[in-house]
Amino acid sequence: MGNQSSEGSSHPFSRLSPEKILGVLDQLNLKTDARIFALNSYENRVYQIGLTDGSSRIVKFYRPGRWNEAQILEEHKFCTELVELGVPVSAPLNLGTEGTLARVQGFYVAMFDMLSGRAPELDDETNLAIMGRFVGRIHAVGAQNCFSERLEFSPERLGAMSREFLLSNDFLPPDLLRAYESLSQDLILKVGKVFESDTPLAQIRIHGDCHFGNVLWNEEVPHFVDFDDSITGPAIQDLWMMLSGSRNDQQLQATQIIKGYNEFYDFDLSEMRLVEGMRTLRLMSYSAWLARRWNDPTFPSTFRWFNTERYWSEHILELREQLALLHEPSLEVRL
Repeated sequence: MGNQSSEGSSHPFSRLSPEKILGVLDQLNLKTDARIFALNSYENRVYQIGLTDGSSRIVKFYRPGRWNEAQILEEHKFCTELVELGVPVSAPLNLGTEGTLARVQGFYVAMFDMLSGRAPELDDETNLAIMGRFVGRIHAVGAQNCFSERLEFSPERLGAMSREFLLSNDFLPPDLLRAYESLSQDLILKVGKVFESDTPLAQIRIHGDCHFGNVLWNEEVPHFVDFDDSITGPAIQDLWMMLSGSRNDQQLQATQIIKGYNEFYDFDLSEMRLVEGMRTLRLMSYSAWLARRWNDPTFPSTFRWFNTERYWSEHILELREQLALLHEPSLEVRL
């Protein structure tokens, strides 16, 4: 079913053997003790490495062809700005004469301090407000300058282009094709209307992928990692993924988050109308992301449930539920 193309051993990441990684680290003049642990990262390759002084660092190999040098350096600059202003994020370390980004053996490589922490517990109103405060701090810094190289938030890219990729590469099973074609088109039209406004949507530098997997909670402070998807976008993009549960639950959560957020940066409540549209776009773009990466051998072995008839059937059901939610009133925030 679908596009089963696979580059196998010809995929660039297939060249990252332990020996290759150690060779790259040696070229960067890092004194390692040969300890290498692969961390859970699929878009890039990320490793915890041991140094001879007993400490550890995180080394990131960027996916070839995804970002160019200027785009990555803008990500690094944003993170460095945040750290300099006391915001707890993971910023790249200086690699000597290479700056924060090196190009070694065909890979862009960066290094970070190793951070420890746990997933945030957001069933607590206090923790929700804390998360809001720190995202507000990120956005207060983000609004002080602009990206010139990074992408902008785009419903067309996340929605219509995701749909087109899946359809043009035959990922949908034949008996579900017409249902997906019709439903996804209806969703794109409805999401487009959700984003329509007489007032231009305010867009600033944001994290871009602010889910709990990218937050480490340590001593009542959230530390934000992985700015790889940092874009110019609306503030709500960094907030809506913290919401879960029933409509009432989400309204209570949003109220606490935004109360904390407003202590550092003013949130435009009109952006709450975008939540279900953004959730829809994420569902559509996630499926397309998996499909686009299906020639990376790590993906078929890790996401075995993807590209099966059951997956697509459940995906269509999720999208139907989203179409219904898009017709409901926006979540209400009571400040």
